[in-house]
Amino acid sequence: MRPTSAVVDLAAVTANAAELARRSAPAELCAVVKADGYGHGSVAVGRAALAGGATWLGVALVEEGVELREAGVTAPILLLSEPRPNEMVEVVAHDLRPSVYSPEGLAAAAAAAATAGRRLPVHLKIDTGMNRVGARPTDALLLARAIAAKSDLQLEGVWTHCAVADELDNPFTEVQLERYEHVLRLLAAGDGVPGPLRRHAANSALLLSGCRPDVSPIRHRGRYDMVRAGIALYGLSPGADLARDIEGLQPVMGLRTEVAYVKTVQAGAAISYGLTHRFDSDRQVATVPIGYADGARRDYGLRGGQVLIGGRRRSVVGMVTMDQLMVDCGPDGEVTAGDEVVLIGSQGDESIAAEEVAARLGTIPYEVVCDIGRRVRRHYR
Repeated sequence: MRPTSAVVDLAAVTANAAELARRSAPAELCAVVKADGYGHGSVAVGRAALAGGATWLGVALVEEGVELREAGVTAPILLLSEPRPNEMVEVVAHDLRPSVYSPEGLAAAAAAAATAGRRLPVHLKIDTGMNRVGARPTDALLLARAIAAKSDLQLEGVWTHCAVADELDNPFTEVQLERYEHVLRLLAAGDGVPGPLRRHAANSALLLSGCRPDVSPIRHRGRYDMVRAGIALYGLSPGADLARDIEGLQPVMGLRTEVAYVKTVQAGAAISYGLTHRFDSDRQVATVPIGYADGARRDYGLRGGQVLIGGRRRSVVGMVTMDQLMVDCGPDGEVTAGDEVVLIGSQGDESIAAEEVAARLGTIPYEVVCDIGRRVRRHYR
């Protein structure tokens, strides 16, 4: 079996969930485990988060919720987007909580619930300015009344999502929350909208920033009744402005493999597809069995990417190929086949964080961990 694996520390997930639940209190914690738990494994991470104090799980797709139910998870599961009408039967059958924001979605949810003889709790999603999905604030009261009028539906929650909560100097988060609170006031005053409703707006960034003493009052109270924590659950920062706010949280995933082959490449020779890197002296080069099919970006070496071997940082050279990458180990010949290679994590006194990898690639740590492919074996401890 290939030695390449993503090592997932479930004890760290549980500890992170406990810390995030503490920061969220008295609001509940919804652990977001969509996209296979951000690449960590949704079932294992979901169970660990619930053990740490999360009371809800959040997913993007109906099939993600079904996977959790079939694994025996009984906690409430929130669908973060409105399912297609033909998926509502599965939503009801597996006791999932769908987000809704269109008349078609409401009608399909009510029909599926009526057929099953059940009352389906739903969450009304309000688009306060991200312009991705959700009902317009001006339509919120009408939709809420429509839900309340259907005996097969229960309006359980009302929520929104913040687009720039990780940018502390960007006032648009306050704008979004003010729009959201305006909708809440309309619903509270509107006839035919029963309460109380579970209010939720905070993602990881809004939770972390809202715990600071120097933020705006509306950002501080943005935890409302429930917090949806995604990236922070995995011990990673939502953005550069919040790097210090993840202190007390533990990175959950490490990515490691072993040296497969070592050879000496002579001065003047080039390496890998495109021959983009040429050596100016004789070098020892290690071939490592992980490639872009596994989530190591093809241009990682061209962007200064590094790995750890023997407790030292060493540079990835040339193009990363589908199954392998190459590492410049210097002229000394001290690396041998079978030596551990760390792409994310610690070795000796050195460490490479997912945030560092993301910075080199011009992306965010979310993408780095989500891109680690299924053929990389997950090792849980």
